Amino acid sequence: MENKSSCPMNLEKELSARRLASEAIYLIKSRQAKKLNSIWMEVTGCSGNIISFLNSVNPGLNYILNELVNLTYNNTLMTSEGEFAFEALLDTVNTEFILLIDGAVSTKENGMYNIIAHYKGKPVTALEAVKMAGEKAKYVLAVGTCASYGGISAAKPNPSLSKSVSNILSREVIKLPGCPCHPDWVVGTIAHLAAFGKPLLDSEGRPILFYGVTIHDRCTRRGYFDKGIFAKKFGEEGCMFKLGCRGPVTKTDCPRRKWNAYVNWPIEDNATCIGCANSRFPDGMEPFVRY
Repeated sequence: MENKSSCPMNLEKELSARRLASEAIYLIKSRQAKKLNSIWMEVTGCSGNIISFLNSVNPGLNYILNELVNLTYNNTLMTSEGEFAFEALLDTVNTEFILLIDGAVSTKENGMYNIIAHYKGKPVTALEAVKMAGEKAKYVLAVGTCASYGGISAAKPNPSLSKSVSNILSREVIKLPGCPCHPDWVVGTIAHLAAFGKPLLDSEGRPILFYGVTIHDRCTRRGYFDKGIFAKKFGEEGCMFKLGCRGPVTKTDCPRRKWNAYVNWPIEDNATCIGCANSRFPDGMEPFVRY
């Protein structure tokens, strides 16, 4: 896949979300880069990704919103309501902006299963809004597994006929899967877009910076696997592959980055990886536990 990033590949591998954000903010303040507007649209999902984003600590949310990006529209965070809120979205669509979509897109009955606004007496479906904004955005980010692949929203029997963003838009979509998506993956990608342009992507459209290797490759229990030592029940020492761990088929940097302000992650807490960032989650990752 063509990479338009101006960031050298060896530098890209070294940059953390914090360093990316700091570099982007420096370039914005020195007018070498532009602070982009952004729309974060929550559609057919659980709001888990915006909650994860609110927990960003490195950098923190205030720093992100005040220095890095101009977030003009979000269903959860904005103070405007009703038509005033939707008008903020419409105003932003006429500028240079990043579109972040959180959740899959319902297509049942032409999208009527998911109404995100009422404007001038008419309902606005998520399907309509995603198509309208997606056609004009400079970049489109699918935040979370539902937006990236369909995820839980599109799991069987999928009564709302939900689909991934890339199945709705006929353009490139940068995928940031995870259930939820780690805040660093969102912030780091936005910072990269502001400072260097599009990051290097893999064949699925994921930034290699965050999705370059499997969890199994960097797992803290990898040594047990190499020695053939497998846990037979939760709480035992050993690799948890035989308990159903999906780390070998899931690409994220969870073992190194961890979660909840870098405190812990599932394997360290004696739980298996359930493959939440995998394209086949959840249906193709079940059962999540096996003995």
